[in-house]
Amino acid sequence: MATPTIVRSSEALAGAARDMARIVAGWAVVDAATTLFTGTFGAQPTGVWSAPGRVNLIGEHTDYNGGLALPIALPQRTYAAVRLSDTDLLRAVSASVAGGVVEVPLHGIEPGGPTGWAAYLAGVCWVLRQEGYAVPGLDVAVASDVPVGAGLSSSAALECALVAALSDLLALGLLDDDAGRAQAAGWCQRAENQIAGAPTGGMDQAASMRATADHALLLDCRSGAVEQVPFDPRAQGLVLLVVDTRAEHALVDGQYAARRAVCEAAAASLGVAALRDVAPTDLEAALDRLPDDVSRARVRHVVTEIQRVRDCVDALRRNDFDEVGRLFVASHTSLRDDYEVSCRELDLVVDTALRSGALGARMTGGGFGGSAVALVPADQAEAVERRIAEVFDAADLVAPQAFTATAGPPARRDV
Repeated sequence: MATPTIVRSSEALAGAARDMARIVAGWAVVDAATTLFTGTFGAQPTGVWSAPGRVNLIGEHTDYNGGLALPIALPQRTYAAVRLSDTDLLRAVSASVAGGVVEVPLHGIEPGGPTGWAAYLAGVCWVLRQEGYAVPGLDVAVASDVPVGAGLSSSAALECALVAALSDLLALGLLDDDAGRAQAAGWCQRAENQIAGAPTGGMDQAASMRATADHALLLDCRSGAVEQVPFDPRAQGLVLLVVDTRAEHALVDGQYAARRAVCEAAAASLGVAALRDVAPTDLEAALDRLPDDVSRARVRHVVTEIQRVRDCVDALRRNDFDEVGRLFVASHTSLRDDYEVSCRELDLVVDTALRSGALGARMTGGGFGGSAVALVPADQAEAVERRIAEVFDAADLVAPQAFTATAGPPARRDV
C-alpha cells in the first residue's frame, strides 16, 4: 500500500513545484512591466494589473452562434503598468513589440483606427468614453507571458488587463462582482470588434474576466450566464498539455469572418435567430433545408459542438475524463472536416498525442494555426511532449512549444 501513496505524493509535489515556478515567473513579468514603465515614462506607475490568456476545453466557433463554450483561464497573464496623465494621449509601450512608444490621441480613436497592437488598448478607452466615462490620457507599459499568435487570446488578455486598471483608477468597481466583470468583458469584446476589427464572439473576454482557479467556465454565449465547473485533472493523475504549434494564428485575415458570415446566413435561411436554436434532434431536417454542402458542414459542426459542451460538462461533474477525451477527439474531427479550420501542424499534434497515450486531443481557438490541447497521464506528459517535438522535426516544421496548464484566476490588480 505504500507505493501508491508515494506516487500520489510525488505527483502532488511536482504540481506544487510547477505552480510555484509560475508564481515566481509571474512576479518577474510584473517587475518587467514596472521596469519598462519607469524606463520609458520616467516615473512609477500607479499600479500593475493583469489578465490571463485562455484555452478553450471545448466549444469552438459556438460563441458567435449563441451557443455554449467551456474555457479556462491560463496561468500565463498579460501585465499592464498604468498611470493616468493630464494629456489626451494614450501612450503605450510593450516589452514584446519593437518600435518604442505608440502615441494615440484619444479623441481620434474610431472604428478601423488605430491599427496594430495598440488598437486593443485604444478600443477599451474608446468604449468607456462611448459609455460616458471621462477617460483621461494614460501611460501604459505591457509585459506578458501569454504566447502571441498561439490562439490563446493574448488580445483579450491585453484588453482585460487595461479595463481592470481603468476600473480601479476611475473607481468604476467592475472587479467587485461578477455583474461588473461581465459588463467589462462585454466592453472589451466591443473594443476588439469595433476598433481592432476582429469579429470575435465574447468567450475570450468572459474567460479572462470571469473564470476562477481550478474551474472551467461554462459560458452561455446568448444570455451571458456562467457556471463554474470544477476542473482539476491533476486529481485524476492527468495533466492538460497545451501545444503551441508556432503556426501563427490570426483572426483578422478574413477566414474567421467568412465562417461567421456563413453561419449567420444559414441561421437566416433556417428562420432562427442563431444556430443555437437548432436542436440536435432536428439537425438532419435542418441540413436538408440548406442550399449547399459548405453551409451544411458548418451548421453540422456548430450544432454538434454545442451538444459536446453539454456532454463534456456532464462528464467533468462525474470525473469521467475518458469521456472528456473522447469528446475532445470528436470535436477536433468536426473542426477539421466540417468547419475546416485545422491545419497540418494542429493535426500532427492531435494524431501524435493520441498515438502516444493521450486520452484525447483537439485543436483549440479559432484555428488556421495556433494551439492544441491534450489530456495526458501526468507520468507520460514529458514523453508525449518529446514525441510531438520529434514528429515536427522530422516534418521540417518549426519546433512547437508545450506547457501543462492549470485553470487560473481572472483579471486582477497585482501591485
